[in-house]
Amino acid sequence: MPRVTKSVTAKAKHKKVLSATKGHYGARSRLFKTAKQSNIKSLQYAFRDRKNRKRNFRSLWISRINAASKGLGVSYSKLINSLTKKNIILNRKILSDIAINDHSTFKKVVETATD
Repeated sequence: MPRVTKSVTAKAKHKKVLSATKGHYGARSRLFKTAKQSNIKSLQYAFRDRKNRKRNFRSLWISRINAASKGLGVSYSKLINSLTKKNIILNRKILSDIAINDHSTFKKVVETATD
C-alpha cells in the first residue's frame, strides 16, 4: 500500500485559517501558528461583541430619548415611568426613532404620557 501523507489536508487547513485571518496585523496573518491563535481569539471577540452590540444600541436609544424629552421639559426616567403607568407600550428603539424622525408625534406621546 502506498504511504498516505497529510499534505493536501494540512495545506487546505492552513489555507482556511490564513484566509480567515486576512487583514490581521503582522505575523497574525502570515504564520499558521499565530494565525490560528488570532483566529480563535477573533471568534471569541465576535461572539462577545454580538451581545455587547445590543447593550450599546439600548444605551444609544436611551440617550436619544433623554435628549429629545429634555427639550420638552421632561426627564427620561419620568417619561418612561409615566408611559408605563398609562400603559403606553413603546419600546426604546421605536421611541428613539420617533424622537429623531417625527418630532411632532414624539411631542404628542410625551403630552399623552404626562397628562
